[in-house]
Amino acid sequence: MRVKPMIACVGLLAGALVAVASSTAQAAPTRYEAESTPAVCSGAIDTDWTGYSGSGFCNGSNSTGGYLQFTVVAAAAGTATVGVRFANGTSTARSAALLVNGSTVQSPSFEGTGAWSTWVTRTFSVSLTAGSNTIRLNPTTSAGLPNVDYLDVEAGGGDPQPQPPGGLVGWAAQAGGTTGGAGGSTVTVSTFADFRTQAQSSGAKTILVNGMLSGSGTVEIGADKTIRGVGSGSGISGTTLNIEDMSPANVIIQNMNIRGKVGGDAIQIESATHIWIDHNTMSSTIEDSPDHYDGMLDITHAADYITVSWNVIRNHWKTSLVGHSDGNGSEDRGHLRVTYHHNWFDRTFERSPRVRFGETVHVFNNYYTNVDNNADSYAIASVMDAGLLVEGNVFENVRQACWSASGYADSDPGRLVARNNSLTDSGPCEVNGTVAAIPYSYTADAVGTVKSSVTAGSGAGKL
Repeated sequence: MRVKPMIACVGLLAGALVAVASSTAQAAPTRYEAESTPAVCSGAIDTDWTGYSGSGFCNGSNSTGGYLQFTVVAAAAGTATVGVRFANGTSTARSAALLVNGSTVQSPSFEGTGAWSTWVTRTFSVSLTAGSNTIRLNPTTSAGLPNVDYLDVEAGGGDPQPQPPGGLVGWAAQAGGTTGGAGGSTVTVSTFADFRTQAQSSGAKTILVNGMLSGSGTVEIGADKTIRGVGSGSGISGTTLNIEDMSPANVIIQNMNIRGKVGGDAIQIESATHIWIDHNTMSSTIEDSPDHYDGMLDITHAADYITVSWNVIRNHWKTSLVGHSDGNGSEDRGHLRVTYHHNWFDRTFERSPRVRFGETVHVFNNYYTNVDNNADSYAIASVMDAGLLVEGNVFENVRQACWSASGYADSDPGRLVARNNSLTDSGPCEVNGTVAAIPYSYTADAVGTVKSSVTAGSGAGKL
């Protein structure tokens, strides 16, 4: 590797009253137990399944007449995060309509959690008006809502704040979007063999991974799949998750703990489109050789329409390669469109990402820390005429924030536009030329809020 010179440059609750402060800071959530006044459960307060908080949980009536409604008083208009802790021991998701002040704003689905004693939290970002607001969950099928333990409400302030988990933003939302296993069945797997079988099956499916599953070899993920971990401690190790030769693939990987694979990639995307990698914690160990593991998340062979969001990626050398070879421009040009946003890259010593040919790769509101193993360490590289927009990112203790005009290693220069980034104890973000405009709508957070929002909201267990 040629070293570059440094350049200075929830039927169920009713009538709960929540007071929401008007500070722009994120306040601690206010918790309302389903079994406690002023909450009113339309069914029974039960205690027959473990894992709940307080003195019980609400087992609502199995009908469309069950509901969750409470009142929020906001001192100022703004956003709030509503978190519903629930358990669904069936294999069928329980759908609902979420209404704010009488209007449906979302249509959430409460997936099977593997057991009635396995509780998870689903969060929603909602807009509130100043004063009194009603928030209501209406079941849309006769199965009713899942069992509900409690409801949390967290004020977001007078101005909208970035709300993990957020929604799908970026390239994966374009050209038809990415929906994963929506509309298909939901299954829960607790062994690696079952996981492989379900992941490689045909048809739309949501696969809930319950526990840390260790395997080997490669799992060839089929089209129209959502792979989602249960709780904060589920995931996969010892295998490559391969998404290949599908257009669209329509795959979502979410809320998983994913370990680096010795001698291979942890997630490998080749010749596939429409993929969302969201709210995962991906990690390995720092070994003496950078080649002990290969990539954590590599995107190659004209893969396209991909969003990588709200992940923690930690302790890895070769993090995320976009475009595998300097000689593959004829296949890659016009593709490799990827959005990276609200990820936390910690001790990832290179390729976060390194991009060949792709344009425009959009890298915004990420947090980079401790990218400083040696003189070759860097965060972002644009090479082989790739085009990157790097905006609103925070770099702390990063040897080199970005390469572009100088190229990197044996690769020719790429183009990079940088704006509104924050660098502390870090080398510069090298810029070069212009890049194509971003075609989708998005809002980049003010850089001063990025560190706190990413550290609070990224990784598994934050959905």
